Amino acid sequence: MASGRRIGAEDSKTRAVLLDVTEQLMLEEGYASVSSRRVAKEAGLNAALVYYYFGTMDELFIALFRRGAERSLERQALALASDQPLWALWELTHSLTNTALTMEFLALANHRKAIRSEIVSYSERFRSMQVEAMSTALEGYGIDPECWPPVTVMLLMSGISRFLLMEEAFAIDTGHAETIALIERYLCQLEGERRPSGTHAAPQPS
Repeated sequence: MASGRRIGAEDSKTRAVLLDVTEQLMLEEGYASVSSRRVAKEAGLNAALVYYYFGTMDELFIALFRRGAERSLERQALALASDQPLWALWELTHSLTNTALTMEFLALANHRKAIRSEIVSYSERFRSMQVEAMSTALEGYGIDPECWPPVTVMLLMSGISRFLLMEEAFAIDTGHAETIALIERYLCQLEGERRPSGTHAAPQPS
């Protein structure tokens, strides 16, 4: 049973282990595999500890989502501040692990309203940061925002990544390589070949 009260310390190593196990289960077997007993079993702990640290299963999912979202916001801020922001954004949105976990949370949100609220809140923060950086980058490359609205470019990049992942889950990959190659060819035209992180050669826009 869920008590609805969390009394475990947020910086506890046990709490972190429970979050790690939950994340791994969601990635390997989907959100439906997550229960207090299953999480505790995989962590080698008593099931009561799940509620000791999180109060309810909703709070467990929310804590996991927030942890991942905050880490992603930090990575995104660093990526968008680099000298190849479009390449960096593409790599972030095209990350298999990040996208797979996001898709699981989106599916979970259909059944848990609390998760849906968290996704909406963080999505607005992500999108605001992305659009601002995209606007600055495209303006610097001389791209007409009327022809290529920054928010549209950003949605295309993230939307394609998620769609490809959904198809790959069913072993469908027709056109995937060609689509990725097309996107990366345009990125090369705008920012040059992808350079290792930490290099700062001037981009070569077309």
